[in-house]
Amino acid sequence: MHYTTLGNTGLKVSVAGLGCGGNSRLGQGSGATRAESVAVVRTAFDLGVNLLDTAEVYGTEEIVGEAIASIPRDQVVISTKCRFRNGDTLRTGAEVVAALDQSLRRMNLDHVDVFHLHAVAPAAYDHALNELAPALLREKAKGKFAHLGITETGPNDPKQEMLTKAIGEAPWEVVMLALHMMNQNARRAILPTAKARGVGTLLMFVVRNIFSRPAALKEAVDGLVASGQIPKADAEPLAFLLREGGARDLTDAAYRFARHEAGVDVVLFGTGKQAHVRSNVESILGPRLPDADLKRLYDTFGHLIGVGLDMPDAMKAAAKK
Repeated sequence: MHYTTLGNTGLKVSVAGLGCGGNSRLGQGSGATRAESVAVVRTAFDLGVNLLDTAEVYGTEEIVGEAIASIPRDQVVISTKCRFRNGDTLRTGAEVVAALDQSLRRMNLDHVDVFHLHAVAPAAYDHALNELAPALLREKAKGKFAHLGITETGPNDPKQEMLTKAIGEAPWEVVMLALHMMNQNARRAILPTAKARGVGTLLMFVVRNIFSRPAALKEAVDGLVASGQIPKADAEPLAFLLREGGARDLTDAAYRFARHEAGVDVVLFGTGKQAHVRSNVESILGPRLPDADLKRLYDTFGHLIGVGLDMPDAMKAAAKK
């Protein structure tokens, strides 16, 4: 495993982080037993993955807590998140503090390393900054978490307007953002500032349906061609990546693309299968894509906004509550 420091937090983290949400939710989304999901976490840890990212809406905090119960606390970095609203109503400071306490109870921990406000929409940012962050910072002073973070809602904020503002100011120490081969806006809007300011970065949406399901990729490409955003000649615009000396498949290419972008600290991956943990880690630890391939990716897709940012099923359900 390769390790880095998460921004200016001082936390030593694996460059591959296990995301415990998404459609998989450690296998819970496809009917895995609790024991099987715990085994996924333990497999990741055995391979050197020391950063685990979960959230109250994922329904996996208790699984994470069970999986790390026998691991010395200083050997694992725990990131979790709470919603900034209940349905259409913005949460109060007291409510997010209660959510933090509930997360700690579910994981049987006295503190987490990073606590985020989850999927904050641009219109709610001022509330998050002025009402919720101060309440949470008082809990940080009590030792309940070490670093305050904020995550964007990629499907609802494709231009990354919220993080473009948040990345330049206190108190946010870590951000979670969307970036992938066909959605590169963060290369300009977020990552340079994060690197300059020492804000830790966790990447999500690196591999979604667009790269793991051929039908989803075809639908996206057909739409881009029809709207004139990519040339008709590029009806199979990613085929060039799959060759000797290149990537073994699109998932491999997607992880390697994200991992080596300047300003990236941790690439999150999610799965419910132990075998996929190994293959995903192998890809994230793989070499940078060839320069010619990267140039073609930048030239072909660098102008696109909001492609392939499908919301996880669990988040869709939570948004309706």
